[in-house]
Amino acid sequence: MRPSLHLLLLLLPPLLTSPSPPPPPPLHVDCKEIHDADVSLPSGVYTIYPTASGVQVFCEMKDFDGGWTVFQRRMDGSVNFYRPWDLYKEGFGNAEGEYWLGLEHLFNLTNGKDYQLVVDMEDFEGNRSHAYYSVFSVDSESDGYRLNVSGFVGKEKDSLKRHNGQKFSTFDRDQDNSEESCARKFMGAFWYNNCLHANPNGLYLWGSHDTLFAGGMEWYHWKGFNYSLKGIRMMIRPKQ
Repeated sequence: MRPSLHLLLLLLPPLLTSPSPPPPPPLHVDCKEIHDADVSLPSGVYTIYPTASGVQVFCEMKDFDGGWTVFQRRMDGSVNFYRPWDLYKEGFGNAEGEYWLGLEHLFNLTNGKDYQLVVDMEDFEGNRSHAYYSVFSVDSESDGYRLNVSGFVGKEKDSLKRHNGQKFSTFDRDQDNSEESCARKFMGAFWYNNCLHANPNGLYLWGSHDTLFAGGMEWYHWKGFNYSLKGIRMMIRPKQ
């Protein structure tokens, strides 16, 4: 027998009995699925798959019982949020810091499950407040990414009630109910009505200001129209 053939026969049995490669890790749709798979995981950046293409998000794994997908976060003014429609559709920023997940991702997430919303806020004096909503979803682009939010619970009054049912507006796509562009007037992008009680994507203005009426990161029913928050994050989780 030729040496090369003899060597092949010696190697053949291990090749036939070698173990199969491990299966790929599951592709989780949102942070709740990641949290449920391992409740010991810390808060941080993870990849979720609302569609076949993954996207990085910050997952809040501890606060409010964990499993929250953060779709908007402001914390230090490092990212410009006065952006056009295409970027609000696709998303921008960095999941490790300030970012906006993207309206299309929000639609894909909330179109398949029933979601709830928490808005977690901080002022420059170290105080915190939050607003909880038992219903949250975003319609398709063909309907202007219309906001559906209800079931409010919180210490203050509901600052999103005025925005419920509204289409999303940016400075280059005006879909609000005002005769003028709310996005241009208040230097932000949001589900404006005529015009706002909340402006979380407004300018980062460091607390009390008279720079531009309601042009900062305002949450009217907590701090009024002339106080720009230090931090805000909007995050969703499927209902239990």
